[in-house]
Amino acid sequence: MSERKPPIIGASLPRPDARDKVTGRALYTDDLTLPGMLHGTLLRSPLPHARIRRIDVSRARALPGVKDVVVGADTPKVRYGNWRLVPDSQDELPLAVDKVRFVGDEVAAVCAIDRETAERALDLIDVEYEDLPAVFTVDEAMADGAPAIHDEHPDNVSLKREIVYGDLDAAFARAEYVREDVFTTQAVQHAYLEPCASLAAPDEGGRVTLWTSTQVPYIVQCLLASTLGLPENHVRVIKPNVGGAFGGKMELRPWEFCAAFLALRTGRPVKFTLSRRDELAFGRRRHPMRLRSRIGFTKDGRITGREFDVLLDGGAYNAMGPTAAFLCGNFGGMLYRFPAYRYLGRHVYTNKPPASAMRGFGAPQALFACETQMNLAAEALGIDPIELRLRNAMQTGDEIPGVATIRSCGFTDSLRKVREMSDWDRKRKTPGRGRGIGIGCYSFISGGVFNWFDTKYNFATCEVRLFEDGTAHLLTMASDIGQGSDTVLRQILAAELGIGLEKIRLTAADTAVTPKADLGTWGSRVTLMAGNAVLDAARKIKAMLIPVLFAEYDLNQIHDIGFADDRVFVKAKPARGMSLAECAYKALRARRGEPLTAFGAYTPRNMGLVSPAFSFGAQVAEVAVDEETGLVKVERMHTAHDCGTPINEMAVEGQLEGSIHMGLGYALMEELKVEGGVTLNDTFLDYKIPAAEDMPPSASVTVETWEPEGPFGAKEAGEGLVSPTAPAVCEAVHHAVGLCFTDLPITPLKVLRGLGKLPG
Repeated sequence: MSERKPPIIGASLPRPDARDKVTGRALYTDDLTLPGMLHGTLLRSPLPHARIRRIDVSRARALPGVKDVVVGADTPKVRYGNWRLVPDSQDELPLAVDKVRFVGDEVAAVCAIDRETAERALDLIDVEYEDLPAVFTVDEAMADGAPAIHDEHPDNVSLKREIVYGDLDAAFARAEYVREDVFTTQAVQHAYLEPCASLAAPDEGGRVTLWTSTQVPYIVQCLLASTLGLPENHVRVIKPNVGGAFGGKMELRPWEFCAAFLALRTGRPVKFTLSRRDELAFGRRRHPMRLRSRIGFTKDGRITGREFDVLLDGGAYNAMGPTAAFLCGNFGGMLYRFPAYRYLGRHVYTNKPPASAMRGFGAPQALFACETQMNLAAEALGIDPIELRLRNAMQTGDEIPGVATIRSCGFTDSLRKVREMSDWDRKRKTPGRGRGIGIGCYSFISGGVFNWFDTKYNFATCEVRLFEDGTAHLLTMASDIGQGSDTVLRQILAAELGIGLEKIRLTAADTAVTPKADLGTWGSRVTLMAGNAVLDAARKIKAMLIPVLFAEYDLNQIHDIGFADDRVFVKAKPARGMSLAECAYKALRARRGEPLTAFGAYTPRNMGLVSPAFSFGAQVAEVAVDEETGLVKVERMHTAHDCGTPINEMAVEGQLEGSIHMGLGYALMEELKVEGGVTLNDTFLDYKIPAAEDMPPSASVTVETWEPEGPFGAKEAGEGLVSPTAPAVCEAVHHAVGLCFTDLPITPLKVLRGLGKLPG
């Protein structure tokens, strides 16, 4: 384990943009205006499945103030999807051409002098539909004779993902205890505070600039250029401040296309802003899943093998479903040593709004099933749930054949820490009586190594410029969407160059300025992947400076040069050195003014199929269950987690608290109710998320490990922690009142039915 950790690594530093955000000075996409700007609106399908027979926009065009109306037939009709390297998976059009596939499918777009006029114009568009049979569950969609939502997939299964290793038949044959359970999870929404917005402006030469609320500016640039029929460099994408995303803003979306398309047609800027109803009723959501898990144990609690079969309800389009289908199987085989494992995941089309990426990306569903099953198995085997996990826990050096190599793992220490800090042994022995304690665990990726988008670029890139005054400029496509990654990348650069954070200017997420081609913010990739790119660039800058010291002091090549406290110096004799500014000035003179600029890049090599690094952790929930009302109150959370070496302790703590909030909603209350393809709870009055008073007191401890692939030993701390909360709460309820739920959320109604106080 390396111990090289500069003081700024691990420091709790506030975000530079925090003051602007809390005072309202920060600008988001909808805050932006341009001279002559038009306002856009979208016409959406009222039917879940129908052919488009005719669209008449003449009355809308004639409305005073309307500047343009477009339908699918007016567009280049280029299909798109994030899996660009798998053309068959690209199944979306910006505006529907032949038929609509869910209530809310975009059919037409209008731009006008103000939003009110644009909305009035929508009422004047006449669409003739031919109603088609619709399917709303995976069972309906896969049944014989079901209508095909996409002709290319007559069985409505858009793709299958498999992971197989070991002899599973032999594993179950030698098992002394085998259990099989079926779990179901629900659709939930990201509920970010900033609804999506996009503003496009035409540029000279047929180019276009798009400001948009996104977490993947480069991917939006590439897909938008493709759908517009433009060269990639004719499209500029700029990410302003983003008010949360959680996976809901990581694709090209119809309003981004329509804003750019209408801007080019009208020659004027065009802005689209979604409402909260748009987001809840028609927006992307976490995949509902049905998960069947079969697992075998020896009588002393050693796992012999697992079979994991998952159906993902993908809604009308693939979106990020191909990735979710694979990752769900990956997470089902993590955490524990499985001598044999077989996974089959099927992504199924239904006539509902598309499901896609959401924080955890397949892990919350997989780990709710797998961790709940571990707790049930522990009870059946008569083994303490933590002890059962300790007997099977992954360790550093473990390998999943062809899938993953574990180079750092603090799972065992996390289990022991959370056991101690929660007083587990004493509380677990106490009879329930309406109060209970339960555990859930997690492992998560630090960025996926599968490049499903483009192979001609690195996974993460950046540029670092050093100036003669000792200041630096970091340019990166990595997207800070509220998680604080801009601060973390500054810390990494500051640590490597030995300068203060205040001396670093950062420019991020502008495809015309920042280097290609970071894939954006998803899969907890930024700290490790963009961080390594920053380290690469910083080390190249240092290599430009070191010769100055060698020449100044007539040193030979064996001397080790240090960078700290704004100085460059000989480590063995620190007095032999100079300020970074002086060193930069002399380097520039020696280079005859050639800038001190370095390009940094990172792409994982030989790291398996999934990720270069994995986080681990354990969480204990304490709950009280009111047996008269069925209400579950989480009274305390205890978390121990391994995120490698934390770069910013304050940021890690913030991610933990946000994860608990999201995990509580998933466990206890959040669920999008859909009937006949219509989402019924499309406001925050009806779609319940935890409020401040629902947040329990919590205690956490970081189990530090050193991840050899991570910058300064760091790995992910952004998504993994969202997954253990639901199984921990579920087990705590089981301990409190004897009810184990295999379907989420655990609502008061379900509790009362389980207690026999309401009919089932």
